Parts: sequence; C-alpha cells; structure tokens
Amino acid sequence: MSDHERIKKRQYILKQKILSFNWGGQALISLYISILSGIIVALQYNPAEPFYSTAVIELIVPYGSFWRALHYFSSQAFFLLLLCHLSAIIWENTHYYSRAAWIRLTLSVPMALLLLFTGYILRDDATGEAAGAIAEHTVLSIPFAGTWINDLFLSISSNGLKRVYANHLVGFIVLGGYCVWPHLRRYTSRWRDHLPLILILLLISIMLPCPMEPDQIGLLHIAGPWFFLGLQELLRTIQPFWAGIVFPGIILVALITLPHKGQKRSFYLFIFGLWLSLYTVLSVISYTRI
Repeated sequence: MSDHERIKKRQYILKQKILSFNWGGQALISLYISILSGIIVALQYNPAEPFYSTAVIELIVPYGSFWRALHYFSSQAFFLLLLCHLSAIIWENTHYYSRAAWIRLTLSVPMALLLLFTGYILRDDATGEAAGAIAEHTVLSIPFAGTWINDLFLSISSNGLKRVYANHLVGFIVLGGYCVWPHLRRYTSRWRDHLPLILILLLISIMLPCPMEPDQIGLLHIAGPWFFLGLQELLRTIQPFWAGIVFPGIILVALITLPHKGQKRSFYLFIFGLWLSLYTVLSVISYTRI
C-alpha cells in the first residue's frame, strides 16, 4: 500500500468515526438538562429585578450556583453539539429531506441561537446589558418591520426584560419545538446511552462558576457572548442592518437553499467555508480588544 493510499484510508476511518458519533443524541440530552435546570432557575428569577435576582440565585439560594452553572453549560453544550450534528449531516450527505422539511429543521439553529442569546440578556450583567442594547438597536434598523419585531421579541427599553423572559421561556421554545418535532418523533435519545456527557456536565457545573460580570465603569469595550463577537466587531465598521441582519442572513439563506447534490452544492459549501473563516477572523479581532 502506497503512502497516498494509507493517508486516504486514515482520512476515511477518521471521517467514519466523526460521522458515526451520536451528535444529535448528545445535543438532545444537553437540551433536556438545560430545560430541567432552567425550570429550577426560573422559579427564583424575577425579570423586574434581573441582575439582583441572578445574584440572589448565585449567592443565597441553596445550590443556586450549581443549578445556574448547569443551565449555562448544558445550554452551551446543546448549541455546539447541534452545530456538530448539522455539520455531520451536511458532510455525510446521505439523508434526503424534502425542501419544506429541510427548511424546518435548519431553522432550529437560529431558534437555538436566540434561546442562548436571550439567556445572556436575562443575566442583565455588563455582557447581558450590552448584548440587549445592541440586539434592540439592530432589530430596529430593519426597514418597515423593525419596530414591530422589536415590540414582539425584545422591547427592552420600554418594558425591561419581561418580553425577553417570556420569549425565552415560551416563544422560542415553542418555535424551536415546531421546527424539530417531526425529527424528534423519528429519533429518540435515552439517558443511559449518554452517561459520560451527563457526568462531564455535572462535574463542570460543580467546578466552574457561571459567568456574571458587574458593570465596569470606564470600560470602553464590553465583549458580548462568544458567538456574538464577530457581529460585534462588524458593527464597529458598517451599519447595524447590514452587519446584524444581512451578514448572518447570508449563511442562513445558503443553508436553507443548500442543494442536495451537484456542482451548485460545492459552490454553497465554499460560501459556508468563506463565511465561517471571515467570522472567525472577526471574532478573534474582537476578542483581542477585551
């Protein structure tokens, strides 16, 4: 066997190992843990006094720090594993979905992102407050429908975090559930099949605190959530509508309209790679400003 053939064989084995990993099941278990721990945290949370109630959960409520950390880290794990699951499906390209079913499934990614993002806003610490202000400003930049969308999902400057809280608990959960429900009916996940993941999340939640940043007077640059850093950097140079709506909309439209096969699919995959490379560079630049 030649060196080239050995390399090809190793690449094939590596690909099979990656694709055979149960990314979807791991993501689903992480979501279940996030929901269960989120219910416990929500019982102590008050959207009228978001930062104070978050501090109370962290410092006074028995085991509050653990439950808040478990909710935070399981939510992060869910989103990352969901992205890995989607990437594996696109890479493998052996599953065929109708266009309507594919659109419905891929829209679960922005729903998951909105759930994660509103969770940051609800902390109402330095990061959450900055993220909320940027999000509201970006949504209001949408022509014609911006005010209506803001009133429906955010309305932070007018109503505080009450609407964000309602959408975090109900709105985005319902929309995300609608997107993935046909998929969940076909594929199930059992807790006992994912004990290592559960153990890792429990250990991380015991050992590491959930982030919480008080206001830092005089600080010129406040970093948003890690997945928001690229957009935050882009917002420094171009208008909010183009940076916060059009730029992320490119990858979403490309994902929704991804062809199942042919040369066009290769072009779409090139667009994905280019977009992700650019966003990574922007995120690194934003991170260096911290």
